[in-house]
Amino acid sequence: MKPFHYLLLCFFLVSISVKAQESNDPLEKYPIFPNCESVAILDLKTCFDTTVQDLVFLNIIVPSIVSEESYKGLVSVFFEVNTEGKFKVLYVDAVYKELKEEVVRVFETFPQITPATYNGNPSYAQFTMSFMIPLGESAIEKPSVAQTKIIGKEELSEYDSIEKVPYKNDEYTSQLTIPLSHHQYSLFDPYINQIGTNNHTAQKPFLYSEVNKYYNFEAQNEKILKSGSSWLSRKWWNDHMVTLKGKDYWLTLDPGVDLQAGKDTDADITTYNNTRLIYTQGGIGKQVNFFATIYESQGRFSGYFNRYAESIRPDGGNPAIIPGRGIAKQFRTDSYDYPVATGYISFTPSKYFNFQLGHDKNFIGDGYRSLFLSDNASPYPFFKLNTTIWKLKYTNTWMSLRDVRSEVTEDGSFRTKFIANHYLSYNITKRLNIGFFESVIWENDNDRGFDFNYLNPIIFYRAIEFSTGSRGGNAIIGLSAKYKVNNRANVYSQLIIDEFSSGDIFGGKGSYKNKVGYQLGAKYYDAFGVKNLYLQAEYNRVRPYTYSHNSVVLNYGHANQSMAHTLGANFSEFMTIARYQRGRLFADAKLIFAKRGFEFNTAEDSFFYGSNIYGTEDDRVSDDGNDLAQGNTTDFFHGEFQIGYLINPATNLKVYGSLIYRDFSPLEDTETVFSNQTTWFNFGIRTDLFNWYYDF
Repeated sequence: MKPFHYLLLCFFLVSISVKAQESNDPLEKYPIFPNCESVAILDLKTCFDTTVQDLVFLNIIVPSIVSEESYKGLVSVFFEVNTEGKFKVLYVDAVYKELKEEVVRVFETFPQITPATYNGNPSYAQFTMSFMIPLGESAIEKPSVAQTKIIGKEELSEYDSIEKVPYKNDEYTSQLTIPLSHHQYSLFDPYINQIGTNNHTAQKPFLYSEVNKYYNFEAQNEKILKSGSSWLSRKWWNDHMVTLKGKDYWLTLDPGVDLQAGKDTDADITTYNNTRLIYTQGGIGKQVNFFATIYESQGRFSGYFNRYAESIRPDGGNPAIIPGRGIAKQFRTDSYDYPVATGYISFTPSKYFNFQLGHDKNFIGDGYRSLFLSDNASPYPFFKLNTTIWKLKYTNTWMSLRDVRSEVTEDGSFRTKFIANHYLSYNITKRLNIGFFESVIWENDNDRGFDFNYLNPIIFYRAIEFSTGSRGGNAIIGLSAKYKVNNRANVYSQLIIDEFSSGDIFGGKGSYKNKVGYQLGAKYYDAFGVKNLYLQAEYNRVRPYTYSHNSVVLNYGHANQSMAHTLGANFSEFMTIARYQRGRLFADAKLIFAKRGFEFNTAEDSFFYGSNIYGTEDDRVSDDGNDLAQGNTTDFFHGEFQIGYLINPATNLKVYGSLIYRDFSPLEDTETVFSNQTTWFNFGIRTDLFNWYYDF
């Protein structure tokens, strides 16, 4: 450092502040530099502050970019002296990355000193230091915490002593779940699927703390941060809108939107979606986290989407259920109004257990679709227990669902049913993972309510189903597997069995009890040597009558939507997906080819062919001779393309344009199933917190 700069330092020393939590507690003692050892105890603070200031100004080398851009501004440093007397920078608030790195480097050169003490024992001590760039400019003073007098009475300092510290992306190391977004998950999927990792990738949504071990969210976001000194610029491009952090808590609060404007050119419909939302997340201590979102929405969609939404409308007069969102009421003459609220509390008492209680969605599988449990249906109340130990992860989920059809509604109330499922994931080798899935659905018959037989997490539900009455529950079992070919490719699969009758499954007679489905898929990362190019191919096949039941309520559905695959049952489907992101630019492409079998639902043919999972098996077309895509066989094609720009990585705010082309060609045109094509253009800006599914 030049002598002239050092003289400026001495001249403006009064404008530099090092602040700690001030206290009159006689048991507290400041950290001690060697040059302060002979100083009186009451003067230790002044000696400590002065020494820190001297060390910073004697050693700091201001990066050239600062002078090149003639920058003037404040640098704030939040640091601690630990119980060993070592300095550690906790946070630096500065415009330039280079300046932050230089401050950290300077503090790393500090000597080890005598730590602070409390009641004679070594103690952590935290401080903030602020100085102006260029060096020697006047700094902004911060008021010290002090006791004051008022009307002859002493004020308590409890309120003023509440500690506030800089927020530093605490969600990335928390026990919060990462919002379910296929594109967002594709960014870290290559990292968590490296050979040799002992994680489990089927139970979703993931916890940030699980993924951050392999994919450093903060470091990745640092690469695309935009420079800007104004408050508005930082909030728009990089940060949460409101942040609050103290010693044992943190919280963020953000507004959000899902604004869409588009055109279905074939149906000549102007489409839109107008969602305003606000969401908050935070932590209390190290074990408790929370998340909550409130959506207020109105919209009108493409013709096929509107028809489907109205076809699954609930009892009671409301015109539709928006797929994946919830019940909608009429808005104006041709639109829907659909409010949604989601949230949960996450509690992690140890590294082995995580408990979640909330109202949201879950997903089990490594694919785009899931035959076990997907995020296709509307949000629902749930309680989830994750247990992770050795090479195992065991997930138990209990859910409360609703059947909203008129035929099961009683006294104006929707019918309640419950699901309990468990999924055991086992890493057999560093490449091979297998999973076992089991689920049971039961209804609230005979005022049965929540059956505590299913509360035990270590149980075979199939046996419990028989003990409570074979028609009183519907059990489903499944197997999954994933194999990591190398660090850039893996293959995965699922097998679902809804009616475990080996004679019917392997008998070759096409029994309606042969209710099985399977999935085969593969992922390819940095495909063909193109960094960040993600490719996926997947085949799903589900036989007729799978997920349905001979009881009117015990199907695998919620709010007239499937809890598993979006297409229900009686179909085969092949899809290819490509995703790419470079910096803040991203693009997605998806092609789906399917053969589906629908019911005719005519006066001449009212039989149940096994497509609609809400159909009753007592109305089945045949006991034997059932084949895939039987009934009103339909060729289905769906192409979806999207390109966009990530505005803010902290809130996942995106602007995008999309194109959907859909071709639907049934064997026979009926009132509800008929030939149609859709070309749907859409533009929007959205806070990406959940998956929209348009591919049905």
